[in-house]
Amino acid sequence: MSKLDNFSNCLNVLKTADFEFANDNEIYRTGIIGQFNLTFELAWKALKEVLRLHGTEGADSGSPREVLQLGYKVGFVSDPAVWLSMLKKRSTSVHIYDEDEIDELLLLIRDSFIPAFTVLEGTLRTKLEEAVKDSLD
Repeated sequence: MSKLDNFSNCLNVLKTADFEFANDNEIYRTGIIGQFNLTFELAWKALKEVLRLHGTEGADSGSPREVLQLGYKVGFVSDPAVWLSMLKKRSTSVHIYDEDEIDELLLLIRDSFIPAFTVLEGTLRTKLEEAVKDSLD
């Protein structure tokens, strides 16, 4: 499934980010934030696609917030507070100019968002296998 593979590939790049190096390199900091934004975008779209494959009502349309809420409702998303925080940070990250806010976002990406992405990736892989198996039965 290309959406899930794209999400996984993007997440793997984000996981390799050197957050120590980012402390002293403004362009690298910007790159991590950009990679986070791309990973988030691919994550919710992969979630939407796997929800569709499971025949989940309401998965055919919706904003990122609606898809995340639906994912939580059916048990695909385990920590809605982190995901809603991600959604908010993704929306505001292009307008962050304060160094303290950038530092805060980088810590959130490293300590909260990457782990949440990783959990979702595993869940989506499992749910995709279930959907494929069910379609073969």
